[in-house]
Amino acid sequence: MLTDRIFAVAQVADQMVLWILIILSVVSIGMIFERFFYLKKISGESLIIRSRVKIALQSQSIDDVENLARSLETLEGRALSHAMKHVKESGSKGLEELFNTFSLVERPELEKRLSFLATVGSNAPYIGLLGTVLGIMKAFNDLARDTQAGQQTVMAGISLALVATAAGLFVAIPAVVFYNYFQRQVKGILQSLDSVKELCLVYAKKKGL
Repeated sequence: MLTDRIFAVAQVADQMVLWILIILSVVSIGMIFERFFYLKKISGESLIIRSRVKIALQSQSIDDVENLARSLETLEGRALSHAMKHVKESGSKGLEELFNTFSLVERPELEKRLSFLATVGSNAPYIGLLGTVLGIMKAFNDLARDTQAGQQTVMAGISLALVATAAGLFVAIPAVVFYNYFQRQVKGILQSLDSVKELCLVYAKKKGL
């Protein structure tokens, strides 16, 4: 019968679920560390660029765009470098589109692996719940097969089954927290790109290009 097959699967599947959650935890932690250091570096550079843009606006020294364009180690500097070449060759026409294209090209690299963290964060609790359900099925099935098993044996089986739910939450919570944190960092970097875009447009208009 189909029910018997499901119970047969439950005998081993609850442990398989725990192994799946352990693997997801290890992979997601590795991705979290990789994204943390990668985005921290870019965010730090963007913070410096934003402060320089702020100073340029306060002092009305728009020509500082040329100095920012030499900071090729930063995302904003590379964008401005392309923009300055475009301004010198074609003027301000198409400048905004150039920045938008640059953002579209760079965004996938900034958001790399974030979709995996979002998937783990949203689905790990359900995987853990599946393990718990399978464990409870196994505990009651064992009780039905062995009438000598007491209440203590059943409770022990259920308590072990609940470990899967706890493991699912343990995997999901860090994934969700860092996904939101990294999204905020990416948003800040893209806003920094927008700020240098606007500054470059002002520069082009000032130069009459």
